[in-house]
Amino acid sequence: MSDTPISRRQWLAMLTLSLGVSLVVMDMTIVNVAVPVIIDDLGLTAAGAQWMNAIYLLMLASLLLAAGRLGDRIGRRKVYAVGLVLFMVASLSAGAAQNQEMLIAARFVQGLGAAMIVPASLSTLNATFQGRARAIAFAIWGSTVGGMVAVGPLLGGWLATESTWRWAFWINVPFGLLALVGIMKVVGETRDDDIRPGTDLPGLLLSTLGLGGVVFALIEGQYFGWWRQDSGALSPVPVSLALGLALLVAFVVVERRRARAGAVTLVDLGLLRFRSLRYGSLAAMVVALGEIGLIFTLPLLLQGALGYTPLGTGVLVLWLAIGTFLASGATPPLTHRLGQRAVIRIGLVLEVVAIAGTALVISADVSGPVIASLLFLYGIGVGMATAQLTSAILIDIPVGSSGQASGFLTTVRQLGSALGIAVLGGLLISTLASQTGDALARTDVPTSQQDDLVAVVRDSAGAVIPELVDDPATAEAGRAAEESLITASKVTTGVAALILVAGLAATLALPADPSSPRRVAGGADQPSRRRRRNATSA
Repeated sequence: MSDTPISRRQWLAMLTLSLGVSLVVMDMTIVNVAVPVIIDDLGLTAAGAQWMNAIYLLMLASLLLAAGRLGDRIGRRKVYAVGLVLFMVASLSAGAAQNQEMLIAARFVQGLGAAMIVPASLSTLNATFQGRARAIAFAIWGSTVGGMVAVGPLLGGWLATESTWRWAFWINVPFGLLALVGIMKVVGETRDDDIRPGTDLPGLLLSTLGLGGVVFALIEGQYFGWWRQDSGALSPVPVSLALGLALLVAFVVVERRRARAGAVTLVDLGLLRFRSLRYGSLAAMVVALGEIGLIFTLPLLLQGALGYTPLGTGVLVLWLAIGTFLASGATPPLTHRLGQRAVIRIGLVLEVVAIAGTALVISADVSGPVIASLLFLYGIGVGMATAQLTSAILIDIPVGSSGQASGFLTTVRQLGSALGIAVLGGLLISTLASQTGDALARTDVPTSQQDDLVAVVRDSAGAVIPELVDDPATAEAGRAAEESLITASKVTTGVAALILVAGLAATLALPADPSSPRRVAGGADQPSRRRRRNATSA
């Protein structure tokens, strides 16, 4: 390993590349605590709120591999710079949005820019630094990203409370310009001169349209109906779901055929022959589904039913990040003693316990310290499981395929995040609507008004509840909706815990870590029982 000192220019290059990615990651979390405020200001529907986040993650997931290949071919610095410009322009548009259509369109473009930034930064680090410098570069990159995950909810809450939610987007511009200047001055251009010519346009179109069809169905199901609309007309949801799944199946078929023909493919599905990637990616997607879906729904409960401001919500969510940071420091020695798989499973168990505990304690009287404690425990679980899961998944992948495997894993995770918002967000809103209807039926609210009140509560994802409670004319209906949101949150949080249990179950299929204490104690080079038996029989 090279011990060549890291130059000042290299330090600046590390920080520049990390800054751009940190903005991408921050935009996954900074707007979550501001969602109720945005709903109120723009008249955003609940479906619009889900799409605001899901479209960003969906574009990021769908285009990561294609953007990575583009950077390898034409130059990573160039792709990074173009991605930053797109990201900043979209951030300006999102902050200036006057309706939900404009906001969602801006988030679409933001996702496109983000998909260009992430793989270009990682590939540039990998190509620019060697030996000890590379290890330090990736540590700085990861720490910066982790720090922005922590800062995102708090910063978003502060801006929404003290200024305007629009600065949650506009803040990307000055930092983006700083990163753009930095990459032009201190980062050299790199590319892969051995990359095969050609593009996989069929794979790109099939994967993007297929994922879009599935996410559309999951988000819009409770509005259009899963089979028929209120008017009796056939709902577009089953058509969208069936078409999306068919396109994804076609994507797999096309990619396999192109691989056999020696053509360029968007993703090498042959990598799934490695057990660690096959089962680990499934676990990563399911875990991301539960984690990001929960982070989307929790602020709606805290502000809609429990009376927290956006800033107060950000402070509570910050405890999750504190737990993650502390666990990240303690995880390496624990991994050395117990092995990767054990640490991953312990982390996921802590996540399940924390989320299940949250489902049990949620009530109108639950205290902030109780919620903070559970989020802190959850953060410890995330810190233990996430980083080690990545390492365990890639442990068997040949070095020459590590870049594509990493891109595939990142794509799967972002897909899980988008599905988490669609699935858990949809569950929260549909349960809220049904519970509110049942609760209003038990009140003195006139029957003629109940349907309209249910629609208002559902379409605002509960953001309107505090206004209903504060207005004497609707206070009774507001209290009924408040209790309904608490019930819906208990259901959604419980389902999130079950999803994480499924992710934990998927880790049982991960291959043993060759550096685990059990394997080392038995001798890393010792043949397995099956191999010894075969040798004996021979």
